[in-house]
Amino acid sequence: MNALTIISFLTFTGLVAFITWRMTRKDETSTSDGFFLGGRSLTFPFIAGSLLLTNLSTEQLVGLNGGAFKEGLVVMVWEIFAVLALVAMALFFLPRFLKSGITTVPEFLALRYDKTTQAIANFIFLIAYIFVLLPIILYTGATGMVGILGIDKLLGLPYQSTIILIAASVGIIGAVYALFGGLKTVAVSDTLNGIGLLIGGFLIVFFGLAAVGEGDGIMAGWNVLRETHPAKFNPIGGPESDVPFSTIFTGVILLHLFYWCTNQQIIQRTLGAKSLAEGQKGVLLTGALKLLGPLFLVIPGIIAFHLYSNEISPEKSDLAYGRLVNEVLPKPLVGFFAAAILGAILSSFNSALNSTCTLFSLGLYKAKLRPDASQKDIVKSSRIFGCVVTVFAIAVAPMLGSTGGIFQYLQSMNSIYFIPILSVIVLGFFHKRIPPIAANIALIAGVGILCVTSFVAPVKEALAPIPGFHLVALVFALLILMMIVIAKFRPLATPWQQVDAKLLDLTPWKHAKLCGVLLVLAVTTSYLMFIF
Repeated sequence: MNALTIISFLTFTGLVAFITWRMTRKDETSTSDGFFLGGRSLTFPFIAGSLLLTNLSTEQLVGLNGGAFKEGLVVMVWEIFAVLALVAMALFFLPRFLKSGITTVPEFLALRYDKTTQAIANFIFLIAYIFVLLPIILYTGATGMVGILGIDKLLGLPYQSTIILIAASVGIIGAVYALFGGLKTVAVSDTLNGIGLLIGGFLIVFFGLAAVGEGDGIMAGWNVLRETHPAKFNPIGGPESDVPFSTIFTGVILLHLFYWCTNQQIIQRTLGAKSLAEGQKGVLLTGALKLLGPLFLVIPGIIAFHLYSNEISPEKSDLAYGRLVNEVLPKPLVGFFAAAILGAILSSFNSALNSTCTLFSLGLYKAKLRPDASQKDIVKSSRIFGCVVTVFAIAVAPMLGSTGGIFQYLQSMNSIYFIPILSVIVLGFFHKRIPPIAANIALIAGVGILCVTSFVAPVKEALAPIPGFHLVALVFALLILMMIVIAKFRPLATPWQQVDAKLLDLTPWKHAKLCGVLLVLAVTTSYLMFIF
């Protein structure tokens, strides 16, 4: 292994750890708010940095660029349309969540409906995070580092041994950040790693365009791409596309709304905001940064198509990004980029682990097992549970290589729980007389319906003509209709009224609506500039 590679990797990784320790060493982590929400003291740069890096992952780097290799700008919908969901989070969801002073999404459902609704949602989240999300983060992170950077060759180890080593390393380091530092430590390290990943991602674009330009500069490379592959710059997906244009307005936008507005793993750092204004600034800044996403999550895939389309088939498109990185990135920067990718994997893992522990300690341990538990006992239970979950995830992660289609499996599993949870939250805001029984039935029925449509072969085959994103939108509409019908016959005796917990300043940021409008216009412009 090149000595500069080792030095740059250790330098960046060590620098992030040292700065994070210096900035958070005096923080209070013995209370629930201090440990799970960073003492409700997070300011907008750390909220934005943590949101962005929790979202970024190796499967995004590989998957989106692989999608761009096959379909071009069509896949930018996963970055650009996230902006609309972030605007909705800043202007609609966040003010209401912060008003209730909640720590978890199920906690809000307890306030809006009842404890049974909270317990069902808590169980759904915990099952999804423990058995699906955490092991898959470790596995895809390890395989991503091997595929992108050839870590197995750099270390001189067999492939499977490298997967085990990386999964264990990420799990242990992530657990240290999440379980002994709390959310504030996670947010700070995420922000620092996010800076590194953005720099690394743009370096790939720079050197990739320079390779396309063949010595005439990056603008020459850009012009070559536009002139040689105009079809790749059409952002509208056709009927045969993985993301047909019509699905953007059904399942795709619902997926974004759940992910950015109601997914515990993502929104927990917004619940730790110092004030509503800081939270809104952080969420909207994330939206602005997501507009840059296609530059390093889509354009490299088109560059790889130009350079390697004769050597890499569309069926093997996920190999494109790793090939590009290995061939265009100067060797002294490989260690830095490896550290940045490691940071992205760590961010996804420690954020998911922190949220999993929060759901367990507040939603199960405190709510059901030990209602009289002290603050220290709650934090202690979180750390013990987190250690057990980490060991489980490390043990399971290497086994996922035999499942096949891991990315598709993850998407199928995600859809099973995000549609029911989103439906009960959204309707709970808009319809004040929806009773708890309606929400409870919707959660259970929604998971059941989506399990059947995803895994029962005859049903899956019968519904095959319907695009998957349209199908989840139909289930969403069905659940909404069902709850409205139940409310018609068994409405709440009195309309639900949200109570202000008075835990922080709820004065909105004065520029929030203007920034929201500008971001929506930027999304529209991003599409129009390539269509016309």
